[in-house]
Amino acid sequence: MNIIFQIDGGLGKSIMATAMVKVIKKRYKNANIIVVTAYPDVFLNNPDVFEVHRSDQINGLYLKHIKDQKCKIFIADPYRDSNFILEKPIHLFKTWCELFGLRYNNEQPEIYLTKPELDYFSPYYQTDKPILAIQPNGGPVGLGYQYAWTRDIPETNMLELINHYKDNYSIIHIKREDQKIYPDTMQALDGFRSIAILLQLSSKRLLMDSFGQHMAAALNKKSTVCWSITKPEVFGYKLHDNIKANPFTKEPNLVSAIYNPFGLSEDISTIPYNDLNEIFNTNKIIESIDKQ
Repeated sequence: MNIIFQIDGGLGKSIMATAMVKVIKKRYKNANIIVVTAYPDVFLNNPDVFEVHRSDQINGLYLKHIKDQKCKIFIADPYRDSNFILEKPIHLFKTWCELFGLRYNNEQPEIYLTKPELDYFSPYYQTDKPILAIQPNGGPVGLGYQYAWTRDIPETNMLELINHYKDNYSIIHIKREDQKIYPDTMQALDGFRSIAILLQLSSKRLLMDSFGQHMAAALNKKSTVCWSITKPEVFGYKLHDNIKANPFTKEPNLVSAIYNPFGLSEDISTIPYNDLNEIFNTNKIIESIDKQ
């Protein structure tokens, strides 16, 4: 039997989907799992995946895997489930499994790196100090501004953290071209597999809720993860030390809210704090990083 598993959404969601592949394979042991995703590199070398197709390159899927064959299609999106939209504290894995009629047994995401990949990318990250990998920004592309309080660690916190660690660690910044450059850091190589190698080689990790924290979990690398409006109960992992933003210090303006109080890419005008320094406590983050 063929099972076509389509994943819509961002890179972090595709990394989470590697756990769902495990769940599907346990239920349908002899099935060929065909993954459709915008991020096929996530599934390279995955022993449970029969074939991977890019979302924009799926012409011929019907003739190859569906026509005159026994087939199931798993395409339901947990982001459109009522519990998720209403921000119920139910982990996305459980919601996903319920949509597919599957049982969740604490399966975790997994990425399969190879020795040639390690040998190829490791020299770029060779330094005379241990590596602190950071991903302080989690907002989507094309916002038109460099800071979204709903997905980013404020600049003041980051400058304090970098100043604290710069003498003893090589700080390597996972970022897009449109995101802020911090002093005393070097930029990570672009590309999913190279960033996975970076996290594998790093001694410590500070991540905002974005693809990096899913990648670290998939590599079993305990990390400090900061959360603003998204919730570790829904997207997080017990492996990590999850630090939630402090309570709001002013009443939020929700006049324009639709299904949720806030979107994932709010600009500074909607921030429910009197000061950016009220969102996270730098010393609390340092204590967490030092425990890794």
